[in-house]
Amino acid sequence: MSAETILTTTRQFLEVDPMVRITIEPIKRGASGRTIVRVKTDSRDPFIGINWTDERPDNDFYPAVSDFLSKAGINVPELYHRDMRWRVVLVEDLGDKDLLSMKDEPFEKREPFYRSALQQLDKLFYTRGAKDMEFNPEFDEEMYGWEQEYFFDHLVDGLLEMDSSELRKSSELAALAKRLGKSARHLVHRDFQSQNFMLKGDKAYWIDFQGMRRGRQEYDLASLVFDPYMNHSEEDREKLLDLWEEISEERPVPQIFHECAAQRLMQALGAYGKIITKQGDDWYRQHVPVAAKMLGVVTKGTDLEPLLAPVIAKAEAFV
Repeated sequence: MSAETILTTTRQFLEVDPMVRITIEPIKRGASGRTIVRVKTDSRDPFIGINWTDERPDNDFYPAVSDFLSKAGINVPELYHRDMRWRVVLVEDLGDKDLLSMKDEPFEKREPFYRSALQQLDKLFYTRGAKDMEFNPEFDEEMYGWEQEYFFDHLVDGLLEMDSSELRKSSELAALAKRLGKSARHLVHRDFQSQNFMLKGDKAYWIDFQGMRRGRQEYDLASLVFDPYMNHSEEDREKLLDLWEEISEERPVPQIFHECAAQRLMQALGAYGKIITKQGDDWYRQHVPVAAKMLGVVTKGTDLEPLLAPVIAKAEAFV
């Protein structure tokens, strides 16, 4: 019914009768519980149709966040039409080239797009929403704890079939959630990684921003630098941090940055575990060892290292 709902909404938007030819092509993108298609007609350029259910409440924020980001000068797809009754939006088609598609290109060719994305992240830091604007629940201690539970449930217990009981009782992980939850709060994209930047001209356009909420900016930065899809070398990670320092005129405090990275990587590993075991999408299997290795890097020498070491070792060997 999702594709049919998009088709019906498209006819209403274009004000055409059922005899007018409209074609839709499925687009597979991420795992956000949405149906995404490319809509083609004879009367105008293609555009993207998105439909979602009530299973993921964050998706309902898409139109409002889109409006907010557009007004703030952030590069996002133009929103042509919305129908919240049917949970459908029709937006600009930015093509098929995302940042992930440039994974094998030299850093110098990727740099302009990273620069574009990071310049916008810096702009977001200074942007404030209206007082009555609703966002998703903020990153507080409870939200960070939820991410850890997600990691325990779907990666440790689920995919790896290990016992997470000691992790669940861990004072170290509880302290991590508490520390990050007390931090200064600014707006964060929440899924700031290579699949969520479409490339057009020399600019990066943000997509999948419906999960935006208040939190630590370092969480977004860590998501980009320690992106398992891109699997940056240590040298490229430093280049990204140098670029961020050039743009923002500051470098993240290493401890806070690595703690945000650890938190983000646990969330990502939980997501991979869920998608593989519950949805049967094996494309994500290749990213489990990469994310686990990165988690080892950012927790090395901390009190989380001995606690997570057995899980990391098994995840790194996962095939």
